[in-house]
Amino acid sequence: MSVLPLVFTSGWASGINAYAVVLLLGVFGATGLTDEVPESLQRTDVLVAAGVLFLCEAVADKIPYVDSAWDAVHTVVRPVAGAVVAALLAGGSGSLPELAAAAVGGSTALMSHLVKAGTRMAVNTSPEPFSNVAVSVAEDLGVAGIITFAMFNPVAAAVIAATLLVLGLVILVFLASRIRRFLRRRAQRREEKRMAGAGRHWPPE
Repeated sequence: MSVLPLVFTSGWASGINAYAVVLLLGVFGATGLTDEVPESLQRTDVLVAAGVLFLCEAVADKIPYVDSAWDAVHTVVRPVAGAVVAALLAGGSGSLPELAAAAVGGSTALMSHLVKAGTRMAVNTSPEPFSNVAVSVAEDLGVAGIITFAMFNPVAAAVIAATLLVLGLVILVFLASRIRRFLRRRAQRREEKRMAGAGRHWPPE
């Protein structure tokens, strides 16, 4: 069977939590659950690094505004991770050119990352912190569930991932106006603070 469904699913999941994808695939490969995972993802140092970074993301992802800053930093990291994982999966199977796999994994990761980042910006417009925790936990469970399911039924998992990606993009379109208002208010507050700080030092001594 072509590795394309697994490549697509891993790309979608990498856009949400790349470290969880690397950790889960590595563990599944190391425990013999699947032979689709290349040995490079099963190495102990890779698993340890992915585990530590996953824990860091698990904390940062649940703190309002910190999650958006974390997402901004990972705008490059997640698509690159999705492309690398996809290329490694394709290289081990021989059923899909590595360059094509990297393009699919990277572009899918970028789209799902944009959905995640945009959704978090909308969630951060709420004054309470509990929605951030709920959304973060749902994302973590969703990534774990879809990657695990992909080990047993990659085609069905890819269909679910594609459906979630389309739904996410549609929701993001509806949230766009709310996000723009949030960004304008934040920029206005920063400008007001800057002007207030300048006023305290005027007139100059």
